[in-house]
Amino acid sequence: MSVAPEPLIRVENLAKRFPVRRDLAERLRGRPARSVHALDGVSLQVMRGETLGIVGESGCGKSTLARCLVRLLEPDGGRIAFGDRDLASFRGPERRGFNRRVQMIFQDPYSSLNPRMTVRQTLAEALRVHRMRPPADVSARIAELLDLVRLPPDAADRRPHEFSGGQRQRIGIARALCVEPEVIVADELVSALDVSVQAQVVNLLLRLQEELRLTVVFVAHDLRLVRHISHRVAVLYLGRVMEVAPAGALFAEPRHPYTRALLDAAPEMDPGHRHRGAAARGEIPSPIDPPPGCPYNTRCPHAFARCFTERPEPTRRGPDHVAACHLAEFGAP
Repeated sequence: MSVAPEPLIRVENLAKRFPVRRDLAERLRGRPARSVHALDGVSLQVMRGETLGIVGESGCGKSTLARCLVRLLEPDGGRIAFGDRDLASFRGPERRGFNRRVQMIFQDPYSSLNPRMTVRQTLAEALRVHRMRPPADVSARIAELLDLVRLPPDAADRRPHEFSGGQRQRIGIARALCVEPEVIVADELVSALDVSVQAQVVNLLLRLQEELRLTVVFVAHDLRLVRHISHRVAVLYLGRVMEVAPAGALFAEPRHPYTRALLDAAPEMDPGHRHRGAAARGEIPSPIDPPPGCPYNTRCPHAFARCFTERPEPTRRGPDHVAACHLAEFGAP
């Protein structure tokens, strides 16, 4: 599928921190307030019509970034632009319009649906709030949506507890598609599902993207899924972007030591293609007190003096390949 090189979403130096509650002892000792650095200067672009995969270990900021993209969280610094407009400038009808154009599918299909509402009520509510169809056409549109996600017509009058996890996630997809969005942000779309169901839901998303010309931000920790579904991949670590590249180039020739470590740790079904290298050593540092310089310096086997004092800037290693690593400036690793 061809992808036009037109940025639809621009993220520039995005920061998000969450205050850490001090206990009584810390207050009595006068210790300063602390915060979790969930996002610490994230910059990337989402191109119109593409799927951008966002990967990284737990706690790296993937879900926080996803929630900032749909304005469920407001960033503390930096900027997100949709087209040529800053999201912070959207008010009233403009903000409602943005909420319609950029929709999120949540990780847990068991908690993201109202258990008291039938599927018909859930979909009708979205159609009514955004005035997507005249009242007389709502039932027909619901039938279209159910067919689109491959659910039977009688699903409309059943409640969430009557469905399997995969079916509930299909309902979540249908609810997002109700308002005819341009962008879908899928936060760990299949991580709560059985492995046997994951491929069905991912293939459904691929088909819908093709048919509806959607732009997709696909947040996941499963590298095999990301490789299968994504045009480009952004690798996050400790709230920062380590590497961005086309999926094929990133998996074939990663330019950042952290990306290499992630690939080495990923399971391979084919014994002949299993990695022999060591995965990332040690534990991820606390996001409350991230290390100076490169955030990966405490675990990187290639770290040298500069890595502990100077934050690496993204370095271009090809037309569409960027890595934030001092070694990348010299054509390594």
